[in-house]
Amino acid sequence: MVQARLAEIHLPEIGDATTEPALPRRVFDGRINRLRQRMAEAGFDAVVIYGDREHVANIAWATGYDPRFEEALLVVTQDRKPVLFAGNEGYPYAECAQGDFDRTLWQPLSLMGQPRNRMRALRDELHDAALRKGMKIGLAGWKGFETEDGEFDSAWFEAPHYLVTALQEFGEVSNAALLFMHPETGLRAINEVEQLACFEAAATRTSNGLARIIHAARPGMTEYDAVRAMALDGFPQSVHINMCAGPRAKYGLPSPSFRKIEQGDPIVAGFGLMGALNCRAGFMVESAAQLPGTIGDYVEKLVEPYFSAAASWYDTVGIGVAGGAVYEAVMSRLADPFFSIGLNPGHLIHLDEWVHSLMKKGSTQNLVSGMALQCDIIPATGTDYFMSNIEDGIALADGDLRAAFAQAYPEAWARITARRDFMARELGIELKPEILPFSNISGWLPPFWMSPRLAMTRK
Repeated sequence: MVQARLAEIHLPEIGDATTEPALPRRVFDGRINRLRQRMAEAGFDAVVIYGDREHVANIAWATGYDPRFEEALLVVTQDRKPVLFAGNEGYPYAECAQGDFDRTLWQPLSLMGQPRNRMRALRDELHDAALRKGMKIGLAGWKGFETEDGEFDSAWFEAPHYLVTALQEFGEVSNAALLFMHPETGLRAINEVEQLACFEAAATRTSNGLARIIHAARPGMTEYDAVRAMALDGFPQSVHINMCAGPRAKYGLPSPSFRKIEQGDPIVAGFGLMGALNCRAGFMVESAAQLPGTIGDYVEKLVEPYFSAAASWYDTVGIGVAGGAVYEAVMSRLADPFFSIGLNPGHLIHLDEWVHSLMKKGSTQNLVSGMALQCDIIPATGTDYFMSNIEDGIALADGDLRAAFAQAYPEAWARITARRDFMARELGIELKPEILPFSNISGWLPPFWMSPRLAMTRK
């Protein structure tokens, strides 16, 4: 086994996306058709999707509409065009969506203090949307309750109480989130080529932003100053930017502040847009000699085994591979309690940063073509050694999907090819043909942010 080590690495300029993929109407028509098929298989007469600003993915998948200031509902039955319920501001904005649906203004979805002059009872609106007494209804919020062994409680709802009780007037209501979010068969677990192209464009933005902040952040800058180097352009975010240095860095999630970065600080930055997220962590030093306290062996004790585990993740993932095999490939290298791995070593990603994960101990669920996945292994040691971090996205694509991607999106395909070459040539990570790296910094791990030319490799 080749030992991971720190070396001078040339991070190539793979570039920005100069075109923006889109999802045409036919994609949404196909999605509604597949949803209706799954509804029939599950015994549902109707499915109602709830969405809000923080939980847009299920309803946006079906319609192209992403709730902004308000909540939204989508009612899908077998025989009527889907009906989108929106509030005062969302109703006109829904005209921007690419999907095919009817609109209903239901003003209680609006913010408080806005007009309610056209409000009707929800049961009447639902009846007009084709709900009838005696129906079996699936309600998809943003998740559901599951046990450690994966048992799912269909009577647990992640949706407002008023909606649950209104739907129960029409019949039996069950949680239908897994129709969309099941880690192996969910409708959002397997993506069309057009959706994958959108994710690749988003990941190009996020990875370039992370590279820029790592190269720009220096002692004396405020955290806000460092984030400005990321060159945000207004693309919709999936999460708050998490960036901080010093005492708060150990928590991983705080937003930047006016605090000035100091030499020797631990530092972390994460940038997520709809469809992509990248994150890195390290120390604001030039070399191990500048590390604080007694952690001069930071690279040897933490970063080297961590990089080896992340490289093993890339070695293992592939079409037909069980999620449990990926888990074992990573966790067998980070079994020491020092690494404190608390979350799954990877998960599905979509418009939301985390959909579900099949990378669990003993999981027999298989990775399949069309999945978008996140390498996401976090050794939060809780010690002065802080942490290390590689978070990058990939897609799995069989030969037909790769050919379709290359033909329809040649610019993006050139970036994917360049990333694969970089990982093999500079990092010693040879990817299976079906692995499409979406990040311009895939596998790149510089532990010392003041010397970003030094990064981990197993060459």
